[in-house]
Amino acid sequence: MRVLIAAPALDAHFNGCVPLAWALRTAGHEVRVASQPPLTAGITSAGLTAVPVGSDPELARVMATAGPRIYAHHQGLDLMGSADRPVSADFLRTSGELLTEAFYSRINSEETVDDLVAFCRAWRPDLVLWETFTFAGALAAHVTGTPHARLLWGPDLFLQMRRTLLAHHERDGVDAARTPEADPVRHWLTGHLARYDRPFTEEVVQGQWRVDQMPASMRLAPGQPTVTMRYVPYNGPVPAVVPDWLRTAPERPRVCLTKGLSVRTIDSPDGRAVTTEDFFEAVAGLDAEVVAILDDAERDRLTSVPDNTRVVDHVPLHALMPTCAALVHHGGAGTWSTAAVHGVPQIVLASMWDNVHRARRTEEVGAGLSLPPGGLTPAGLRTALERLLTEPAFKAGAEALRQEMLAEPSPNDVVPELERLAALHRA
Repeated sequence: MRVLIAAPALDAHFNGCVPLAWALRTAGHEVRVASQPPLTAGITSAGLTAVPVGSDPELARVMATAGPRIYAHHQGLDLMGSADRPVSADFLRTSGELLTEAFYSRINSEETVDDLVAFCRAWRPDLVLWETFTFAGALAAHVTGTPHARLLWGPDLFLQMRRTLLAHHERDGVDAARTPEADPVRHWLTGHLARYDRPFTEEVVQGQWRVDQMPASMRLAPGQPTVTMRYVPYNGPVPAVVPDWLRTAPERPRVCLTKGLSVRTIDSPDGRAVTTEDFFEAVAGLDAEVVAILDDAERDRLTSVPDNTRVVDHVPLHALMPTCAALVHHGGAGTWSTAAVHGVPQIVLASMWDNVHRARRTEEVGAGLSLPPGGLTPAGLRTALERLLTEPAFKAGAEALRQEMLAEPSPNDVVPELERLAALHRA
């Protein structure tokens, strides 16, 4: 079987695709990974074959301009909603408009879509797996009649929000096909499809099915055909090296701070949820060994570091987590999942997107604490850390979450089901 994986030029989003790509390879299938040029080195460093499409979307520059509007619209709001308090149609329309203009249209430009369609016509894949925001993969699959599925890296907040919007349309009698402003994502995708004389279908938004790497307790938007899969950490290739200090067990409980890849590439507010100075004040004198993963800019700004703290630029998170007693982070998908699959209690400082859902559910299942960034103080963070390090219930909750994740089928186990579904949809 020939499998094409479509991913955006964002390391954090691509990393969640790598274990399944290699499971397909080791099962004997041909795999290609299509993305815009900035990701080519990351794809080949993962030992996979790259298909560069389109041009550099310059996401850091674009989000520096458009990001404040997007963040202001979404920050601090419950994007999941509930049956009695659903997210409003106006909010969802504006959200779709902002994201399409600044984000979706950049990673799914006309040039990118055209290149992907041309590649699919030439290579003729049997299956296209596309990262949840890489609609170019869905468009190319739809145009060429190829079976396709979304590959999720976190809870399916996107589908949850979309279902809410479609429910508003049905309730209000809105015909989105005749009212473009009611559904900006559909209107934008319809324009792409019109260039190939294809009508819009909801499959180019949702996929024919999805591959979900979240444990059952974290899953959103039930009902879509779903292949569940265990999360296997892949934290990137550089530098995937175990340092000397990590080769022996720590003498005291080890606490890690990381802000994830997002703050290094696209300046996300969740990456600024706690300042380094406040974190250092919180851990100073704590009976723990602290590892702070900071980028060059943050390290250059440091004026002092607590005696119990080690500052590093990179360390493989999947190698570090088994030695940790607690993790403080922004709630990103890869960071959260790597800690969860190793049974590490977490303090999640999240204010936006699916990070908020992860934070709340982590606390609800007893695997950690959710601390909203607004009003967070060093004293409050220290109290939370002391609870994680001293109350056994958090370790028990984190271990239960780990067992839930390990019970899901591995990427290798999932491959036969993908073969079956691809054949079914081809038929």
